[in-house]
Amino acid sequence: MKKRTGSYPCVRVEGGGREVVSQAGGVLLVEAVRKTGLDQAISAALSPWRKQRAVHDPGKVLLDMALAVALGGDCLADVGMLRAEPGVFGPVASDPTVSRLVDALAGVGPRALGAIRAARAQVREHVWKLAGSSAPDAGGQVIVDLDGVLVLAHSEKQDAAATWKKTFGHHPLMGFVDHGRGGIGEPVVGLLRPGNAGSNTAADHITTTQLALDQLPKHHRRGRRTLIRTDSAGGTHDFVSWLAQRGRWLSYSVGMTVSEAIHEHVLKVPASAWTPAIETDGEARDGAWVAELTGKLLNGWPKGLRLIVRKERPHPGAQLRITDADGMRITCFATNTTGRLIAALELRHRLRARAEDRIRAARATGLRNLPLHDTAQNRVWMEIVQIALDLLAWMPMLALTGRARLWEPRRLRFRLFSAAGQLVTTGRRRILRLARHWPWTDEITAALERLALLPDPG
Repeated sequence: MKKRTGSYPCVRVEGGGREVVSQAGGVLLVEAVRKTGLDQAISAALSPWRKQRAVHDPGKVLLDMALAVALGGDCLADVGMLRAEPGVFGPVASDPTVSRLVDALAGVGPRALGAIRAARAQVREHVWKLAGSSAPDAGGQVIVDLDGVLVLAHSEKQDAAATWKKTFGHHPLMGFVDHGRGGIGEPVVGLLRPGNAGSNTAADHITTTQLALDQLPKHHRRGRRTLIRTDSAGGTHDFVSWLAQRGRWLSYSVGMTVSEAIHEHVLKVPASAWTPAIETDGEARDGAWVAELTGKLLNGWPKGLRLIVRKERPHPGAQLRITDADGMRITCFATNTTGRLIAALELRHRLRARAEDRIRAARATGLRNLPLHDTAQNRVWMEIVQIALDLLAWMPMLALTGRARLWEPRRLRFRLFSAAGQLVTTGRRRILRLARHWPWTDEITAALERLALLPDPG
């Protein structure tokens, strides 16, 4: 008997294993698709592009690509991961069939994108009803965060250009519904733009907001119950005026660039006008104060706009800017919300930083790069990425509890989706037996039981 050397056991590997399923935890996403009715909605939306006597349904092909991306894929060929497990994912189209579908959808452009987006909006409203008190609109308000994303390109792709960070690629504008402290968030829009697109282009922000509102239930598409949050890129006259337009009446909380006029006004604010900023637990934030600016600064802006400024001691090592004052870091935002303390409004705006977490999740779910050459093709890819992110948000919202609801895509893949299993056929039933020793098997089975209790879609 040979003694073991090294830190790991020596395992003899042989091929020929039968009915062993890798990525068995992906059945959570499959069940989420079935219970939400996403497969039916996407299939109906793409039915005009199904050819006669076609073997594969275009809706199933598109969903297979989204499932592959949700499981960690980053190109069309990664759908082969599903093709290898027909017992769990069903029949999966070949790579040429997948490519032909993407080309066909890209060829018709807005028609196909509009059909996919309408199906997503329909399913989103149904999912929020299923989620009940866990839905993002359970508190009566929906918060949509807009932010730009830099997607690098390492080859000559259509519309790839030099970005403002001196990189090369694209600059899409994304929108995410904030789930608050009890969840992660879901995408509602992804507007693909060239790399040299401006950060504060009002027309792009308006288009993105319109697409985002179309994804919300109808009663949230106008009115104060919907809050649009952006960084200083959204602080333009045209965009704020559009948000506040009569008949639209949206709430907003947009960052503002600290101009020379604002800087001079901040220096004149008396010490008694500054209020301590607060943390999420309601306690005072150490070294941070807020105040509301009034007067001529508001001339030319929509009626009801409030300008709130915060000053804070910079973190160790932070470099002050020319617009900072008295050794304090100065930031500013505008809102039209009334009846709340300015410290609470500043905290609400500061929580916009959760959008950075959503962007990190998007980069880990197919948005690290755009794998196709033409812009029309990559627009279809953006929709696939958003469907994948939808599933990664809806499944935890409907099936997971506690801290597991906050797991980002990488952790979901490592702990849940990558679980191995054995597919057993007995009589007319198929049973997927997950590995007993896997630490999160109970989490998976409990989530599947919760999904099973949901009503089947009509």
